Amino acid sequence: MDRKQEVRKRIWDLLEREGAAKFPGARGRIPNFRGAERAAERLAELPEWQAARVIKANPDAPQLPVRRRARKDGKTLYMAVPRLAEAKPFVEVRGDPTIKRALSDGTPMGIAELEPVELIVCGTVAVNRHGVRIGKGGGFSDLEFALLVERGQVGAETTIVTTVHDLQLLDDELPETAHDFRVDVIVTPTATVRMRKCRRPPGILWDHLGADKLTAIPVLAAWSRG
Repeated sequence: MDRKQEVRKRIWDLLEREGAAKFPGARGRIPNFRGAERAAERLAELPEWQAARVIKANPDAPQLPVRRRARKDGKTLYMAVPRLAEAKPFVEVRGDPTIKRALSDGTPMGIAELEPVELIVCGTVAVNRHGVRIGKGGGFSDLEFALLVERGQVGAETTIVTTVHDLQLLDDELPETAHDFRVDVIVTPTATVRMRKCRRPPGILWDHLGADKLTAIPVLAAWSRG
């Protein structure tokens, strides 16, 4: 088991043991947690949220309250298609922001069609006080970020936020690779933690991509052909 998977297992176990996980559970996913609604409320109080007109959010259950707040506040809301599996790999959410309704009712968007993203909300299994985060595995959040950086829709001024349970916020050093991005702000049901903006991947690191991703993700396949 690699170091990232060890951390994931430890957090999934902890959330379940402490009764902090809620449906559909913690294990094997971005864990839904008790207090997600309060974390979304705290996020909406931040000046970065209030100033942002365009937001990209992950589709996982713990960030559903965030997506609902974005719709309520009249913000343009983008979500990625699961596993970036379509030629137009994002949707603009038009109605209810559950993943099923967002995909069925939203407007498919190619990367060039997106407006510049001012705030990103990402799902996290564990995060430390330096902003190093660990996702559920697979690297798709990092790829979404890299695609948007590559085409200029995300830049140094874009704020990256995650909402997590307090138990997911660690003091430990966490493993990271060159293609991992860090978060600028962590919001829990009880606290807001800010980091100084750190190094970010400059775009797609092609030598980090296996043939399976190049084949399975249409936009990468097209770009790799030039």
